[in-house]
This record gives sequence, C-alpha cells and structure tokens, in this order.
Amino acid sequence: MPPRAEEPRRDPSGSRRGSSRATGGRGEPRTGEPGVQGISDARAYTPRGRTVREERQAAGRPTAGGAEQRRTPRGGRAGGDPFRPALQVLDGGRAGGGRAGRREPVPAARAAVVRTVPTRARPDDDADAPRRRAAGRGPRRPARPAAGRSPRKPRKPPRLADPRRRLRLGTLLVLALFATIGVRLVFLQAVDTPAYAGGGLANRLTRVDLPAPRGAIYDRTGAPLANSVEARYVFADPTQVKDRAATARALSPLLGLPASELAERMEPRTLENGSASQFEYLARGVDVPTAKKIVALDLYGIGVHRDERREVPGGDLAANLIGFTSQDMVGLEGLEARYDDLLRGENGRRVYEAGQGKLDAPIPGGYSSTTLAKPGSSLQLTIERDLQFKAQQVLKSQVAKVQGSVGVAIVLDVPTGEVLAQASHPTYNAAKPQESEPTDREDAATSFVVDPGSIHKAITFGAALQEGVITPDTALPIPDTIVRGDTTFRDTHPANGRRMSLPGMLAYSSNVGTIEIAEKLGRDRLIDYQKRFGLGQPTGEGIPGEASGRLLPAQSWSGSSYGSVPIGHSVDATPLQMAAAYAAIANNGTYVQPHLIKEVISGEDGSRTPGKAPVTRSVLSPANAKALRTMLEAVTTVDGATGLAAAVPGYRVAGKTGTGIRYVDGKQQPGEVGSFIGMAPADNPRFVVAVFVWSPGGGGGAVAAPAFRDIMGFTLSRNRVPPSGAPAPKFEVFPR
Repeated sequence: MPPRAEEPRRDPSGSRRGSSRATGGRGEPRTGEPGVQGISDARAYTPRGRTVREERQAAGRPTAGGAEQRRTPRGGRAGGDPFRPALQVLDGGRAGGGRAGRREPVPAARAAVVRTVPTRARPDDDADAPRRRAAGRGPRRPARPAAGRSPRKPRKPPRLADPRRRLRLGTLLVLALFATIGVRLVFLQAVDTPAYAGGGLANRLTRVDLPAPRGAIYDRTGAPLANSVEARYVFADPTQVKDRAATARALSPLLGLPASELAERMEPRTLENGSASQFEYLARGVDVPTAKKIVALDLYGIGVHRDERREVPGGDLAANLIGFTSQDMVGLEGLEARYDDLLRGENGRRVYEAGQGKLDAPIPGGYSSTTLAKPGSSLQLTIERDLQFKAQQVLKSQVAKVQGSVGVAIVLDVPTGEVLAQASHPTYNAAKPQESEPTDREDAATSFVVDPGSIHKAITFGAALQEGVITPDTALPIPDTIVRGDTTFRDTHPANGRRMSLPGMLAYSSNVGTIEIAEKLGRDRLIDYQKRFGLGQPTGEGIPGEASGRLLPAQSWSGSSYGSVPIGHSVDATPLQMAAAYAAIANNGTYVQPHLIKEVISGEDGSRTPGKAPVTRSVLSPANAKALRTMLEAVTTVDGATGLAAAVPGYRVAGKTGTGIRYVDGKQQPGEVGSFIGMAPADNPRFVVAVFVWSPGGGGGAVAAPAFRDIMGFTLSRNRVPPSGAPAPKFEVFPR
C-alpha cells in the first residue's frame, strides 16, 4: 500500500513541515537512494530548531539545493519531535523509534537535505547484536555511504579511563596515608613519649620551696622563749627592674634600708654558669602589713614571698642560752645552733609546669609534684621563765656595783638535775644580735673558766669523809701558815695553832686546815674524787661550746701543787661544774648530770619525747653527804663566818664562799672571782644556787653572797617550799 501523505504541520519556528513517511520508520535514507547529503544537511538544526537551509533562507542566503525544503515530522510517532532528527545525527544516524528492521522511503523533500554532521562510526552489528536483542530491538543495519563518496572506515571511539580503578587507587593511597600517620602516632604516644615530653620540660618547670616552720623553744610551763612567726621576704629580679634608683627610693622607707644599698643589690649580676641572676634578696623577715604595701606599689622586678621570722618575746630573757638564728633560719649560737637539725625540720617543694611571660601560671593538667614540708620539732626546756627573769634581774643589779664585771647565776633542781635558771651578765637582745658584742653573747655558766678557789674545799672535805680520813667530830691544830714547795699558804682567820673543828675550818675558810686534810687523803684519791664530782669534763648540759675545764694530772704535780690543788687553785672549772658538784652533796651524795632539755615536741603530730636521761653516779654515802651539809651550814651561821650575807631568813642554808682567779686563753686575768654556792633548806635541800662574779678591781665576793640570798629566797617562795622547822645547829669552832 503506497504511503499516505500526511498533512503538513508547523514547527516551533512557524514553518510548515511535511510528512517524512518515505524515509522509513527511523527517518534514515535507504542505501543507494539519492538525497542523502540533503537529508544530512536537513538534520543539522540550528539552536532555534531550524535546519541549516532554513536558517540560510531566513538570512537571504542561497540554500544548498536551490529549492526550499521543509522538514516534516518523522512518521510513526505521535506528536512528532522536531529535535529528534538532530539527535539521530549526533547518535550516528541510528533510528530512535519505529518497527524493528523496517525503514520507510525518504520523501523528496528530505532527499535534497545535505548532511553536515559527520556520521559516527558504529560498532559491528554482530558484536552489538546481543545488546540490541537484550533491549528488544532488531539488528542494526550499517549506515550507507553518501552518494559520490568512497565509504570511510568507521573510527573507534576513544577508550575512556575506568573510574572504578581510579577510585580503588585513591582509596588505597588514602588508607596508606592514614596507616602511616597512625603508626607514627603510636610511636609518639607510646614509645617516644618520655623523650619528647622531657625534652622541654626543664624549661617549663617552676620550683617553689615550701619552707618548714622552725620549731619553738618553750620554758617548762609552755611559755614561748623563741618561736617563728609568719613573715615575707622581698626579692628583686635584676633583669626585670626598669629603674633601679626609683625602685630603691620607693622601697627604702618600707624596708628601713638605705636606697643606695637597695640599688646595689638590684644591680645585674652574672652567675657562675654564665647566666644572668634573676633573684636577689632585698630583705628577710618583713612583717605581713609592710609586705602588702610593697605589693601595692606594683614595682617591676620586685617580688614578695612567704617567709618566717624568729621572734623572741622576752628580748634578753635567757638569750645567752637560747642564742639566735640567721635570716635563713639557721641556728648560729646557743640552743638554736646546738639543736638546729631538730628545730629546722625539712623544707618541702612544689614543682609544676608554668607558662612563659604573662602566662606565668600553672598549666592545667600539666606536670605537678608537691613534697610537703616537715615542720621542725620544738624544745621544752627545764628553764622556768619567771625564775630566769628574777635571776637576771638580781645579777644585773648586784654586778652593777662592780664596774666591768662578769656575772653568772645558776639554779638547779636537786633531785632531777634540771637547770631552772642560768643567767649571764652582760647579756643581749636575741631579737637584735647584730647590736651586741660577741662577748655579750657568751653563756658564762659554761664558758667562764676559773680557779674555783675555796668553794673547792667542799670536794676535799667530802672525799676525806668518804675515805674515812676524817669524821664529823675531827678537830686539828691549825697553824697560821704552811709551806708546800716554794709557796707559803696562810689563812685569812688565823687559828694561832689552836685546834679547829671541821665546821670551823669551813666557816673561816681555813687554807691550812684543808691542806693538812688533803695530805691525809693523798693526791691520787683527791684527783679521783674531783672526777667523780664532775670536774675536768663537760657536763653535757646541751649548750654548744661548753668548756671542759682541766684537772692537774698527778705526774704534773709540783711541791706547791699539794698546797694549791686542795684549796681550789691549779684547777680549772666552770660555774656549772661546781654547781653540779654541790648538787651531788645536796642529793645525798648522788651526782645527777645537769640538763636543759625536758621534752622534745614533734612538729608533725605533737607527740612528746622526754629528753635524754641524765647521767647519775654515787659519789658520797647519804650519811657523809648529810654530815658535810651540816658542816657547810656553819658558813652562814657562825659569827664572823665568810658567808653570813648569804643567809636566807626562815631557811637553813648550807654553802661555801670562794675567791678564785679567772683565765682567758690560758692567761690569768687581773682581779678576782668571788663566788658563793649554797643549798636550801639545808636539812632537806630542794635547790642549789651558784653565783660567780668576776671583777677586775676585786670585790666580787662582796656581791656574790647577797645575790645568792635574793635568788634563793625567790626560788623557795615561788615553789612554796615551807620554812625550816628547826634552827641550824650551834657550831663550836675551837673545841677544847
């Protein structure tokens, strides 16, 4: 059946289009038919949907066939698509619709259309057949070459890269990169962490010392004699100070130091390691209110940090015993020096990471380590504050009567050997040691070495009693003088050859009688008892630098030594040694080592540990000690005796006066040392008081006995010791 002509339709541009049923179902010319070039040209649409020929006609240019051709819609498609032919051309001339395997004849109108888009080479029909069959289409026929042209070999399409291969390659590269980073992170975090972390740690660490509070020193009642209080120290960083002169002028009135001195301390300095000094002390022990004023000034390079200051509430109270510390809280003299390790404790330290510059603050989560300070332990002394004050006051008033003198006053508790008071004159303010002379800071009780003189006679008499050489009833004829070696010894109270009792010899301090008793005792036994009474060695009381004294060895005795040693010459002893010897007589013949430390109080938990137990030993029997005490009462009761000024009203007092010589560095000093050592109540002694006064011009004996009386009287009343119930016995000096 011949093809039916369709009614021409208008394309979107307004031109009419004819039917193209003659071209076949897919709108392609059959092979060998004319008009292929025209059809190709007709399929080349302009952007507005016209063919090239129509565009040329619209522009007034001649067309390729000279005749106007109209594009008609392709047959076999409802609602024809005006752009379909162009798409077919781009697709290589393949039909996009119609029945499979059938093509309609090309109309004459399209036969003249010139093909302007080259035909794409199509793959082989046989190779493409399976795909077409799978799509439900028939076999594709190869395009026929245009008339008048030799057929060209179809070009193969370019081989495109496979995106899946690129994706896989990219994925592998990314995974390899992340694996490398992960392995490196593991090494950094687990293996190399210490090396990297410690590499710059030293530059970030800030160290702050945590000072340990120094222990206090208390008297026996718990009253503080020396303690530490919170304070501040002021320092300068010379590298940060901008104007040294102005800064020094601002600090001078607050610190009480000359501006020139402060400016000098702020000068830049180079340390031994070559770096610039960043820390210089300006002042230590600054009170807190003053430190706050300095902080308020906000001076560049000036800092304030926690410190402590040693405070001595009593000023000069027991200063010669307590001593003092340096600005660094290190003990320099006295008990502060002797027990420095115990009092000082152990400083702590805080080490932490901090930023630099304005970020100089602990880094959150950074390294931080804190070692807490261990507070120092405290000492509780045997000293009683009120009694110590009284002893110093009495000693000062009595010694003031003798110009240029040195005085010592000691109070011992007889049963325990505790030192209740130990005063020295001159003394000093322990809070301001720099204002005193070195000699003022000495503890005279342990450093004042003297020939004790007549107070040594009690040791000679006690040894003779213990060895049975004499008895309490012994009486000897006493000449006025006696010669030993090249020295003549005489008495201040001549007996004129009369028989004198032992109490009389002590009351009048007979040198001749004592020498005769010592000859009966013998040299070696006398030396032995000197040692038993504690002479020739330090007492170990606790004061540093205590002198040991010196005993004349037996091999060094000369002819005169048999006269001088028994009466207390050619013997070097300290006031404390002699006081301890008399305490042995008062303690029924038992020597108890004098000591100052009653308890040690722990700085951590406050536990109390008793001080070291004193050394004790028996020197005399209780009977002989009692007999000797009774004889010594004659010194304060017999008419004309040497110690009447030492008598304490209401109490029986046993004691002995002495006149000795002072030695300094082995050289005898001018003047004399007056002394009195006694015990009360004599019938049951509780306390021993020793007073020594050295005066270059003499007269020490005139003030020693009165000082003893005042100190002993205060001690007895303060401790509520009842007066003696019975009066002292009557002594006969020259028995018939």
